[in-house]
Amino acid sequence: MPRYKLTVEYDGRPFCGWQRQANGPSVQAVIERAVQAFTGEVVTIGGAGRTDTGVHATGQVCHIDLVKPWPVRTIMGAMNFHCQPDPVVILDCTEMHEGFDARFSAIRRSYRYRIHNRVPPLTHQRGLAWHVKPDLDADAMHEAAQEFVGHHDFTTFRHSRCQARSPEKTLEEFRVYRERELVIAECSSRSFLHNQVRSMVGTLRLVGEGKWGTGDITRALQARDRNACGPVAPADGLYLTRVDYRSAEMDIELLRDWQARKALLEAEGASEA
Repeated sequence: MPRYKLTVEYDGRPFCGWQRQANGPSVQAVIERAVQAFTGEVVTIGGAGRTDTGVHATGQVCHIDLVKPWPVRTIMGAMNFHCQPDPVVILDCTEMHEGFDARFSAIRRSYRYRIHNRVPPLTHQRGLAWHVKPDLDADAMHEAAQEFVGHHDFTTFRHSRCQARSPEKTLEEFRVYRERELVIAECSSRSFLHNQVRSMVGTLRLVGEGKWGTGDITRALQARDRNACGPVAPADGLYLTRVDYRSAEMDIELLRDWQARKALLEAEGASEA
């Protein structure tokens, strides 16, 4: 059964998030509907990240398993036709090796947050960026953001209903810079906690406004207390931009190790019976 990796772009505004839910439309449901319309197969796709309500993507990744092989150009064309009129597009399709998993093979996820920093209200960018009126000091925000880089307990910066087993994460990079009216924050990690990026960006806004300094970020992080977090930034400006993966050789090796362990456990269970 061939497995395909899809790179997906979407506008998150109409959706209750990536994951299929009973209480509203989801990106996952749109893609699964398109697969069924194209192939007649009912599939469940696996995604690299579960973006929340209103969060966008320019580089989300998922995988699908189909009964028979198809040319990747055919899959892309058919999927993009059947995803209409929803704002979901397949940017790339690649047939993958044995053992690839869009979620578990990932070694890095990268997010971008866009702050439109101007006094006039937004028109074309409404719902696609966070509108902040006071002039922000992007350099101060960048300096303070370096306190987040490294391995930390991010309890302060995760949603109270986050289901992750541990609040500890390793943030590889956090950049904040200005492009004219836009203040852009970019960060990368193997994985993130629920609302972590939005919590960090919302807190950094206080630094950009001169209300907090780098030391305040450090103290909030060390507090390990959700009440120490600044205001959480809205979903409007958040984008999943890229997912990086380990090598095919590593995937195949890990899959074969797992298969060997499974066979051993099954053999031991049979001998005990």
